[in-house]
Amino acid sequence: LVSLEGVANMKISYNKLWKLLIDKKMRQSDLRRAAKIAPNTLTRLYKDQDVKLDVLYRICMVLGADIGEIMEFLPETQEDGEEMLVLLMPMMV
Repeated sequence: LVSLEGVANMKISYNKLWKLLIDKKMRQSDLRRAAKIAPNTLTRLYKDQDVKLDVLYRICMVLGADIGEIMEFLPETQEDGEEMLVLLMPMMV
């Protein structure tokens, strides 16, 4: 088990997904239909918000991609622009 107490949040970025769609000459509406994604879920992806894992799985299957090819986690930045150090420490039991 890992304790996440006091650990900085990571931001989700789906920029890789949008670039992959361009490379495959596929529109967002085509992806939505093929992966059976609701319009509001596509909006969540566009806003870099979290979505259910099964949605990400369906997108990967449609695109023939791995999860790392459609999304990534980015470190949060502090107000002064410096990245926060993120450490995972084992939880004491």
